[in-house]
Amino acid sequence: MNSIGEACNDLKRQYDSCFNTWFSERFLKGDTSDGTCSHLFKMYQQCVKKAMKEHHIELKELETNYLETEKEKKPHS
Repeated sequence: MNSIGEACNDLKRQYDSCFNTWFSERFLKGDTSDGTCSHLFKMYQQCVKKAMKEHHIELKELETNYLETEKEKKPHS
């Protein structure tokens, strides 16, 4: 699955690869230290935040429940 911003796709793939390696080779073997991929996560997170701003998406909009409300029935502007 691609990232929200095309410019973030490479960072996403790097982070996903790092996470999958950490999870399978460390976490499942009992090593729960989670700093292995944190540098990639931070770079990817910054890229996603920038892409969200460019697309005029606010985080609070993602957390709002619209199902079965009047907002669900209104088209987004």
